[in-house]
Amino acid sequence: MQLVFCIGIVICIFMSFKSVIIVCFQKNFLSFETVVMITYLYLSLLVGFGMIFLICLQSDLHVLVEAGKPISGDYFDKLGTSFYFSAVTLFSVGYGDIVPVGLGRLIAVTEALIGYILPAVFVARTVIGIDKQ
Repeated sequence: MQLVFCIGIVICIFMSFKSVIIVCFQKNFLSFETVVMITYLYLSLLVGFGMIFLICLQSDLHVLVEAGKPISGDYFDKLGTSFYFSAVTLFSVGYGDIVPVGLGRLIAVTEALIGYILPAVFVARTVIGIDKQ
């Protein structure tokens, strides 16, 4: 059942990308609608990857380690830790207080890669849009 939820989350993330791509190829790229769409994309990425980490933690797959020990606690502790780790991974290099292990490394690298590529794509799209005017 957890695999079905993870697949659903990945589909939602791809649909978010599709929505942003449609907006990005409009003539007026620098608009309020674009900023809102980019914000929604980042939020969907943060929540989506956070939920994937949470599903793994709830399934007793040790994908995150804090101070050398697997993440423990109740559901809300794991939820907070998953969202925190997802945000730190998406927006920066990470602090090192929570470390991915095993399958978590692949998930974290994927999220970090998306987090690094998106700003470059938006800057390039903006520059290309300005050059064409």
